[in-house]
Amino acid sequence: MTTSIFDAESVYQQLDVSRETFEQLEKYVAILNKWQKSINLVSNKTLPEVWHRHILDSAQIFPYTGDAQTKIMDIGSGAGLPGLILAIMRHGQWGDDAAPVTLVESDERKCAFLGMAAQETGVKIKIKNTRLETLPPLYPDVITARALATVETLLDWTKPQHHAGLNCVFLKGAQAEEELTCLKETPNIKIDKKQSLTSPDGVILCLSGFAD
Repeated sequence: MTTSIFDAESVYQQLDVSRETFEQLEKYVAILNKWQKSINLVSNKTLPEVWHRHILDSAQIFPYTGDAQTKIMDIGSGAGLPGLILAIMRHGQWGDDAAPVTLVESDERKCAFLGMAAQETGVKIKIKNTRLETLPPLYPDVITARALATVETLLDWTKPQHHAGLNCVFLKGAQAEEELTCLKETPNIKIDKKQSLTSPDGVILCLSGFAD
């Protein structure tokens, strides 16, 4: 039988997770497919490639998101990509010792999906059903975002959350280099770029060095 990079099993081979964690990811995909029929969680054309386009794309940032006690805030969570995927992987790595991931999403229906998906997969999350701009400072250790906005906009929206120990991990596309020109006036912010596993044009941006 011919395998594809888009197959679930092929993605499993690329992830350093247990079979039990992979089964939780399978549960997530099943719930996503079910809810997608009534809520536009992801682009319908990407569903046949959900394992490569969404699961692997989200899971690849796990090594850059700290340890069990790291407080992660995922902004504009939508379908929980990458936040809920990270929560599943954190639970697989550290069990109940893993601090819950905070998912910020303004759409109430998507928040309902996130709650159900977390319940079905057995992971701990905190859902903030509000616009990011209105969120009080929560002092996260890591802020994650995927396909949400430009780097400049993301940093503007998250400004109340910035502190010296913060790291931002953003999944970006071909325009990443151009977007980073917004940081020329803030040389204290350190930029670490990683090549995406899912796209030749994709980049994982790791930003640190924020001032209090």
